[in-house]
Amino acid sequence: MPLLPANQPQLIRASQKDEYYQNCLRNNANEAFQTFAGSKRWLQWRKEIELVSDLAYYGLTTFAGYQTLGEEYCSIVQVDPTKRRVPSRARRGALVLLHSFLPYLLDKLLVCLENELQAEHVGSPGAQSPPASRWNPAACLRARIRGAVGMLTEAQKRALLPVLFAVQQGVTILHRIHVALFYINGAFYHLGKRAAGVSYLRVHGGAGDHQAIRVSYRLLGLVSMLQLGLTLALQLNNFRQKQRARQEWKRHRNLPSSVRPVEAPASRTSRCILCLEERRHSTTTPCGHLFCWECITEWCNTKAECPLCREKFQPQRLVYLRNYK
Repeated sequence: MPLLPANQPQLIRASQKDEYYQNCLRNNANEAFQTFAGSKRWLQWRKEIELVSDLAYYGLTTFAGYQTLGEEYCSIVQVDPTKRRVPSRARRGALVLLHSFLPYLLDKLLVCLENELQAEHVGSPGAQSPPASRWNPAACLRARIRGAVGMLTEAQKRALLPVLFAVQQGVTILHRIHVALFYINGAFYHLGKRAAGVSYLRVHGGAGDHQAIRVSYRLLGLVSMLQLGLTLALQLNNFRQKQRARQEWKRHRNLPSSVRPVEAPASRTSRCILCLEERRHSTTTPCGHLFCWECITEWCNTKAECPLCREKFQPQRLVYLRNYK
């Protein structure tokens, strides 16, 4: 019986069915663990429970050589890159690890690294985390990352934070590009299957509109790529604006203080609400509130909004009032 490549709707529907049954298995496992071990231990181990549930689901189906419930529902079968044989056991095992274990490990690594860098960055290196179980893999990973971060200098830690943020954004962008490529060519819906070279063939015969389906999804993929390009352009422009505002702040942060007579005390209206001192180098926001130049530009490095009325604005819209009294 001739087998044809599975189209995009079949792959998406099979993935949705698998996610539904995975969520059912996760919920049952979480409920059972919470009942027997308590809520405190469940909160500590919930990610690992979900990982074990996913490994169990794919271990009893894909790794064992059977169809998953979603694949059986859509009548599709896995094949290796030759499209003539089912994947070998080694390829199926790599697929399970890439699809379930690698995202868990990457998420844990990035979250632990971000927490450690931020804790060190705010100046609390001596803060001790509560003791965790020695068998907890997350605790072991956190201890190793803490040791590695402890060997870095303060300048290296500050430089590593933007790199970590770029990696997190890069993972999200990679997923969006992969989904857009799937819409265009219809081969791989998951990154793990693309890396393992596992594709699908459909068992039942023929949908007459197969070519029309591919054309419509190809158009959706092109629109997704265009949307991603616009999003990246906007993010790059926002990043450049923040860099320009930061450079302006560094340029003017050491301006000399304006000289005022000592006998004229500062009135309440001439004080900056951020430093609670007399305003120096008055700067106005687009909403009309006045602050010190150093205070408001440093504030905008954290939040691009007015400290008083919370109106959102871009840092480059700040206006430095020269010779203002």
